[in-house]
Amino acid sequence: MNPAASAIRSLFLDGPAGRLEALLNSGAENATHAALVCHPHPMFGGTMHNKVVFHAMKALNSFGFSVLRFNFRGTGLSQGEHDHGVSEADDVHTALDWLDREFHLPLIFAGFSFGAAIGLRASCPDDRVKAVIGMGVPLNPVDERSYDLNFLQSCHKPKLLVSGSRDQFGARAKLEAMVNSLPEPKKLVIVESADHFFEGRLREMREAIEVWIKETVPT
Repeated sequence: MNPAASAIRSLFLDGPAGRLEALLNSGAENATHAALVCHPHPMFGGTMHNKVVFHAMKALNSFGFSVLRFNFRGTGLSQGEHDHGVSEADDVHTALDWLDREFHLPLIFAGFSFGAAIGLRASCPDDRVKAVIGMGVPLNPVDERSYDLNFLQSCHKPKLLVSGSRDQFGARAKLEAMVNSLPEPKKLVIVESADHFFEGRLREMREAIEVWIKETVPT
């Protein structure tokens, strides 16, 4: 861990539906990027304190990047109401705007499950975001709704997708077929024996992110 990347700052972002509760893990003074990590489905207990989100943050922060996490509207101390993934993309835009104003650095996006589906949709067209990471991308319905991931077909920035071989919301064959259809650059990492939440396999998920950052992002 970079010794300068240790301070944690609690803050609120001014979102379109009210204040969004957030945490910033500070990075190094000479950081090359800043990063955003989005949490899983809030109706199923997902918050910015989720273990997968935390380990993704630690992976990105280890490169000296400042990493922002926030609670989607209606989650934790964030104001507003859950909107079933419709308006939550605006929350992601709010977080990206804040990072851009605060650091004036290229951005990296990472999201888990619901946070991946919503955050990738917001981040892929955003020129400020130079690379994207999706963990446990939900290919099957989570809350009686399916997530439209067709936007990934036009996402030409570097993409890392990490999923467990036993992910109940993203069958391996279906995920491999989807990734094969995407434009380069892209990388798919399947963590063997891991479920959707990478239970017992968080270290492997984190290492996959760290290896990809070293390969892909100039630091």
